[in-house]
Amino acid sequence: MALKDSVIRVRVDSTLKKEVAEILNSLGMSYSEAISLFLNQVRLKKGLPFEVKIPNEATIETFEKTDRGEELIKYESKEALFEDLRKV
Repeated sequence: MALKDSVIRVRVDSTLKKEVAEILNSLGMSYSEAISLFLNQVRLKKGLPFEVKIPNEATIETFEKTDRGEELIKYESKEALFEDLRKV
């Protein structure tokens, strides 16, 4: 195992820190272990270990319309929804 001789300092929102601490505690992990895991995955994948995308204009417009309740399709039942989905 490699000698751990380097320190990384990062500033984050206190709410984020608290929420993440609860999750990591439930997993039995420390911040140090979680960050090391992340960095090892970056090295292994030669990039971020998850997809990062900037939504295009059409996606942003769709999100905004949905937030405003526009152009929504309402179904009387889940069966009606699935029937419509099978047509696509």
